[in-house]
Amino acid sequence: MKRLVVTVVLCAGVTALAVLPSSAASKSAAPVVASAPQTAPVDSLQLLANAVAKDSTRFDDLLELGILYLDRDQVDPAIAVLSKAHTLRPTDRRVTVNLGVALDAKNRPALAQRYYREVLAAFPDDSVATCRLASSLYAQGQQNEAVRMLARVIEKSPRAYCAYFALGIAFADVGIYRDAIRMWRKVQELAPESPEGISAKESIEVLEKYVGR
Repeated sequence: MKRLVVTVVLCAGVTALAVLPSSAASKSAAPVVASAPQTAPVDSLQLLANAVAKDSTRFDDLLELGILYLDRDQVDPAIAVLSKAHTLRPTDRRVTVNLGVALDAKNRPALAQRYYREVLAAFPDDSVATCRLASSLYAQGQQNEAVRMLARVIEKSPRAYCAYFALGIAFADVGIYRDAIRMWRKVQELAPESPEGISAKESIEVLEKYVGR
């Protein structure tokens, strides 16, 4: 069987922020006599960046801004902001894991893994930190260790969808497509609206077309 390369976005359960869409206008609304002046959409990232520029001592603002930068693939500012937040609260696992994610995205896996292990030293059963560490190790060629870690996560936390997602990637990478689909279906079952769930859905559609041929 020919190998198929499946591109997926590996988020692995990191803390995510989302801006909910505004409600759609009612179709039965009364006619408008005069159009209201149009205003530019509010950029939540820019507003938060301005707030942090005025006061960089607020941990919650720094964490939220760092995650927003990650969400928009702005890695360098994400590292800068999350590093400041980590200085303020070095034991907060949310900022520590997300700083690791940013460093992995910057191709600095050794430092990223150090942060994941820092969280796991204090919280050994943290499934998100374990998933991120396993994914980082997998990308560095330590596939066997990564798969063992993910299997242990599922054994301890059967609803840890980040582990199923990462295992799906591992199966797809070696051409075991039906098992990859099985793992990703589990992600859809547990967290269909998560970034992993959305990526899993897209990857399943690609693989099903390929396997069905």
